[in-house]
Amino acid sequence: MVRFSQSLNDGQSKKDEKRYEDDYRFYSQPEQPQRPVYQQRPVYREDNLYEQSQDEEISDILYDKPKIERESVQPDYSKPELDFPKDQNIQFGVEYSPNSRPPVIGNNYTIRSNSIIYNDVVIGDNFRTGHNVVIRENTNIGDDVLIGTNTVIEGDVIIGNDVSIQSNVYIPTNSVIEDNVFIGPCACFTNDKYPVRINYELQGPKIRRGASIGGNTTFLSNVEIGEGSIVAAGAIVIHSVPPFYLAIGTPARIKPLPDHLKVPNRF
Repeated sequence: MVRFSQSLNDGQSKKDEKRYEDDYRFYSQPEQPQRPVYQQRPVYREDNLYEQSQDEEISDILYDKPKIERESVQPDYSKPELDFPKDQNIQFGVEYSPNSRPPVIGNNYTIRSNSIIYNDVVIGDNFRTGHNVVIRENTNIGDDVLIGTNTVIEGDVIIGNDVSIQSNVYIPTNSVIEDNVFIGPCACFTNDKYPVRINYELQGPKIRRGASIGGNTTFLSNVEIGEGSIVAAGAIVIHSVPPFYLAIGTPARIKPLPDHLKVPNRF
């Protein structure tokens, strides 16, 4: 320890020095948590002497817990398989009906990882998907169609030619999307007017030829988006939109489309 002054007597200097060293040791060395101590079990040897196994001692030091706590639990395969009551409608896996057919896809397709296409799906040429796409049964898709990442098509859906559907779009059962339609990311269509309240015939949207749907839009059940119309981003559409009209706002207000926007979609 270096002294910076010789004016103090030796006794006082040693006290200060010790105090400084204690303070330094207190602030510079974090307190170490005390390790729990477990009673080590002796091992009986042939020479009738009890001695500690070296392997067990090392293992106890590494794991800090008794050996019995480190033993792995073996699965019990003698138990019967799970059997859910039939009235709960729970089953493992799904079996297609005997009349179902594997999906049919045209030429020049690109299907990216983790995408799932059910039976009884018919798809045309130049089909492309992103990742994690789900297309359920009884869906018909035309030529030159793009389905973006994480998009879900719930089945019994008709999609025409030259359609671009971006990522995270939800298309419910009984929807119709005609030719040359653009659907922006995160658009959500619905088909149940009174969810889980009363029995209601599921009626999805009808998106007519040349319509353009902005991102983050929401559509109530059974709405029709007319030919060439535009739905602005973020709109909530509660009524049908006439051909070549603009829907904007929440809830969407409908007004005529400006003349310079009355042109086909260009992909």
